[in-house]
Amino acid sequence: MKFNELGLDDSILTALNQKGYTSPTPIQEQSIPIVLEEKDLLGVAQTGTGKTAAFAIPIIQLLNRSGTPRGKRPIRSLIVTPTRELAIQIEENIKAYAKFTDLRHAVIFGGVKQHSQVVQLKGGVDILVATPGRLLDLMQQGYISLKQVEIFVLDEADRMLDMGFIHDIRKLLEVLPKRRQSLFFSATMPDNIVQLSRKILYKPQKVEVTPESTTAETVKQLVYFTNRADKKKLIMYILKDPKKDQVLVFSRTKHGADRLARDLSRKKINAAAIHGDKAQNQRQRSLKNFKTKELRVLVATDIAARGIDIDKLNWVINFDIPNVPETYVHRIGRVGRAGETGTAISIAEPEENAFVKDIEKLIKQPIEVISEHPFPQTEKPMTKEEKKQWEKEKQKRKQEFFANRKKKQQGGGQSKRKPKGQGRQR
Repeated sequence: MKFNELGLDDSILTALNQKGYTSPTPIQEQSIPIVLEEKDLLGVAQTGTGKTAAFAIPIIQLLNRSGTPRGKRPIRSLIVTPTRELAIQIEENIKAYAKFTDLRHAVIFGGVKQHSQVVQLKGGVDILVATPGRLLDLMQQGYISLKQVEIFVLDEADRMLDMGFIHDIRKLLEVLPKRRQSLFFSATMPDNIVQLSRKILYKPQKVEVTPESTTAETVKQLVYFTNRADKKKLIMYILKDPKKDQVLVFSRTKHGADRLARDLSRKKINAAAIHGDKAQNQRQRSLKNFKTKELRVLVATDIAARGIDIDKLNWVINFDIPNVPETYVHRIGRVGRAGETGTAISIAEPEENAFVKDIEKLIKQPIEVISEHPFPQTEKPMTKEEKKQWEKEKQKRKQEFFANRKKKQQGGGQSKRKPKGQGRQR
């Protein structure tokens, strides 16, 4: 099927043609007609299937056909998404698809000053893309009214709940018009997501383009088993291959991401970390440099990586194996997007061996083991008692570290530089 068979207007088809889009992905092919019929939609689709276009394209057509309201333009479509990066990405796509229409669109998110966002809102906006926190904040300040929203989109619903946004979503549902079209997208459908969808949707049509919690067939999955102390040596060994010129690496923690990025940089591997503690301009700069391949390696935490959308990204490395199998599916969804091929590499220390088995159980396939490498796993997972003792020692070291830092801040760590005039005597 081609896009011109979906009943889209010429203005949208021209924009899609300029983007090089000719054939819709499965989720686009199934979702666009449903949305154009103004029905509610429940979309189950993993990252990289093209779901942004699946809702953005028909929304643009519906609003464009209904004409431009007189006076200040009210918000007629609201798209809520969990992260700043994802919000920016969605708005960039809307800008491309709506290029030959008169629709106005804007994106708002936290972590930056609100002035420029408020200026855009005051000028009138047809389509608003927002993260929950900044949206509610500007609503409370009186800059945003949702009274005339016709189409509401909740994107990445599972990640939204993982990040603790359920209360924000409930607040939004209280103020949104009862009569509206709602579109709900999630990569997984656990019970809490199903219950939320029932509160938002009315007699929805369901589109599920891949079996729930499965990985893309185009992604080659590999695992290296090693010891905890050898993990960094192993990733350096893996990155010796110059073909791996653009690699997204996942770290479990923010501190771990920073530490790994520093260690890679010391080995002359151009790397940077991206996570929630980084300033918005830092995150955007690192992301931009990674997209243009000025950065070879981007080390990210799960939440920060959710909005990363890079065409033809071929390499993902799980430096830390996630203890939630569904998270693995989200991570490796960064490669093999929209039919492209890619490779996902996981580095497992003994304590993560069980996580690998859980992942294989979820995706219903074994992950290929690479045993020929210089740092094979020789240690066994700790027993419960050993783990308990290790956690106790770790906590003790942590307390000592903060106690020493506090001591230095209180004067214990003053500079030992000699006063002026007391240098080495000749």
